[in-house]
Amino acid sequence: MSTLYPENANNQSSRLGFNAGLYGQILSSEAFAVQLELLYSTKGSTAQSGAAINQQVTYHLNYLDLPVLAVFKLADFAEIQLGGYASYLLNANISYKGDFATGSSPINKDNLKSFDYGIAGGIGAHFGKVKVGARYNFGVVKIANSNTARTYMGDAKNTCAQLFVAYDLRSR
Repeated sequence: MSTLYPENANNQSSRLGFNAGLYGQILSSEAFAVQLELLYSTKGSTAQSGAAINQQVTYHLNYLDLPVLAVFKLADFAEIQLGGYASYLLNANISYKGDFATGSSPINKDNLKSFDYGIAGGIGAHFGKVKVGARYNFGVVKIANSNTARTYMGDAKNTCAQLFVAYDLRSR
């Protein structure tokens, strides 16, 4: 679930999306590891305006994410993840429906910052070769890159709550 907070909307809601990718751990010991990931992530949110015109706009932002996490292992079954991420904007579009118009259109990437970064934290539990967990990513970059984008998005930043399932391909 990801969210942007445009200033000019009366009602914002999260956008459900997904991420998929690969991860690996380096400097791994029984108590600590550095985890590197490469993920394709969908982000954005839905905003509802309801003043004179009822209009719903959904921002669809697709990123290539590179999280780098310190993993603190709690015995063999649980872990705490803390670190940061960097993201590159692959593409963006909006869909809209309501009194004014219905449809979708691409967003010119020049209107949004190509790079985003932020902090990440989460927990994970191990069940054999399967890991499940939850993570929260908090972006620190204001993603609007033009006056036009700032008019609609204000000082919006990416935030994202993730649930994940991972499978360890290593032989043990």
